[in-house]
Amino acid sequence: METLKEERWQHDRDFFVAKAESLGCEVLVQACNGNDEVQIAQAENMITQSVDVLVVVPHNGKIASTIVDNAHKHGVRVIAYDRMIRDCDLDLYVSFDNERIGEMQAEYLVKKAPRGNYILIGGSPNDNNALLYHEGQMKILQPYIDSGFIKIIANQWAADWQPMEAMKHVENALTKEKNITAIVASNDGTASGAIQALHEQQLEGKVLVSGQDAELSACQRVIAGTQSMTVYKPLQLMAEAAAVAALQVLRNEEVTGAVKIVSNGKKDIPSILIDPIVVDKTNMMETVVKDGYHSEKEIYNK
Repeated sequence: METLKEERWQHDRDFFVAKAESLGCEVLVQACNGNDEVQIAQAENMITQSVDVLVVVPHNGKIASTIVDNAHKHGVRVIAYDRMIRDCDLDLYVSFDNERIGEMQAEYLVKKAPRGNYILIGGSPNDNNALLYHEGQMKILQPYIDSGFIKIIANQWAADWQPMEAMKHVENALTKEKNITAIVASNDGTASGAIQALHEQQLEGKVLVSGQDAELSACQRVIAGTQSMTVYKPLQLMAEAAAVAALQVLRNEEVTGAVKIVSNGKKDIPSILIDPIVVDKTNMMETVVKDGYHSEKEIYNK
């Protein structure tokens, strides 16, 4: 894994391990904390321990192709989890429809504010998902930009998805233009940084802000009105699908749910893509709480 520092990835790990162990599999988990060399070394170490399948959340989708190439030399299959591993002979990709997530974020904001000044805060430019979110966002925003209804004040990337990076970019944008209508933040972490920058200018709650991952703090912000929405990704569905798929790949069986094809630049990869869900104040109970992802008590501080 790339990291376990964020709450979201702890959920992925726990769901995956529980399902895999229920299927009789043994699971080793390591996180590289954003270091490509460490991630490659961790994968090599697992290969020497005779693992059968690697499930990789790549820090850098291009550099991680080294992991796939080395694994295949040793007869180990590789599944890319959540983020694509590019330009290699990958076995399977399990994720959400990431371009659609970007569309959902932008659709929500333009429905609320079809005119005004927008800031775009993307994630890590090394993360293929960040690029897909941005593509989806721009697919929705571009007609409004072309018509002159929406003006992009800033369009920046937050290195390694760091909230502090997002805060810095929004602070810089606010020095140029304080009349901001909406911030398209690509995940809840970047949303938190953006909201902190708004708070410093007494604009918190006055600007629409998107997000993604349904982190507890983000759900609390949505209810408080400082974050407009988040995209809930049913991580249990994805993690359990990946665990089942790992066993099926190992046994050379047909992979359940791998009905989509996504190119990684070298080949078309069989893919399992789970549908995400837009969440705001109106459906928090029917989605995040109903699924047991967070409790009503946690979100509403009851």
